[in-house]
Amino acid sequence: MSIKQKFTLGIEEEFQIIDPESRQLRSHIQQIIKGTHAPRLAEQLKPEMHQSVVEIGTRVCADINEAREDLYELRTELAKTAMESGMRIAASGTHPFSHWKDQKITDHPRYKSIVQDMQMVARGNLIFGLHVHVGIDDREDGIQIMNAARYFIPHVLALSTNSPFWLGRNTGFKSYRVKVFDRFPRTGLPDYFDSHAVYENFLKLLVKTNCIDDAKKIWWDIRLHPYFDTLEFRACDIPMRADESLAIAALIQAIVAKLYLLKSHNLGFRLYRRSLILENKWRACRYGIEGKLIDFGKQTEVPCHDLVHELLDFVDEVVDDLGTRKEMDYIKQMLERGSGADRQLAVWEQSNELESVVDYIINETHHGLGI
Repeated sequence: MSIKQKFTLGIEEEFQIIDPESRQLRSHIQQIIKGTHAPRLAEQLKPEMHQSVVEIGTRVCADINEAREDLYELRTELAKTAMESGMRIAASGTHPFSHWKDQKITDHPRYKSIVQDMQMVARGNLIFGLHVHVGIDDREDGIQIMNAARYFIPHVLALSTNSPFWLGRNTGFKSYRVKVFDRFPRTGLPDYFDSHAVYENFLKLLVKTNCIDDAKKIWWDIRLHPYFDTLEFRACDIPMRADESLAIAALIQAIVAKLYLLKSHNLGFRLYRRSLILENKWRACRYGIEGKLIDFGKQTEVPCHDLVHELLDFVDEVVDDLGTRKEMDYIKQMLERGSGADRQLAVWEQSNELESVVDYIINETHHGLGI
């Protein structure tokens, strides 16, 4: 089996439902579901805990070309459906000024259970992310790759940062979504696990002691999915443009493929302490791609731009096999153009109006959709 065939892709995007007049979030998911006529969208659309959130997810895609076709079709159909019901979709990790207290909770046993368990922390978790699944058919390989891939979470997060505002304030963070989600238990970077058996024993202990009822209530930045044969990366803000989501997904796939290639040749990537990687994650959510991360091998600060270019060099040998050269080139464009957070802040600094920021997010969300 070639690398291209081995590492399938699945992409999930969480969107805001926006009233274009007030630019506020609207608890409108049920109307969108009822108004959905495209069969593919109906299959792949689902509500989230807050009724002002709508999620789409691609099928299991053999490669980035399938993922691109699927993602664009789903985004386009969702945007059309939202427009038909008088709403718009917007891709940003947080809404610039809408308040979580004004949003309705979806009537579903799972969400009721989460709210009952976590109370205001759950009600206030009004955030929007990008989740990327990379196929991994051996769960032991999955754990070992997860251990190594943790190091790159801050790099990928920095690229995706797209949530500088919260409740009408400039937070000073490029990804405030991360700080909102940190209030949940079992989030952030996972620990290192010696083996899949050790990981399974950890899960069994949490279930036995009533911490969780199943492994889906582990919301780490990267996790071995409890039901699918995938590594799921959950650290990213949803980017504004579909091409940005695709490029980040392709980079994540390339990281997994490269780490697998090293393992298959009895080589490995150095494993760093969780506490060290968390230093870089803090910098990523605070400063995004315009800040510095720590190169722990060299024990020095390095501009994030430089480290992302080093990451592109690191994965380069698998890129052509995966067919993602175009997406890696787009990562370089993202560095030049600025993250979503950088662009939101630029609009706000120019206009001093958060409504203008919302308009910009909506326009960028529809970029390339042809509607």
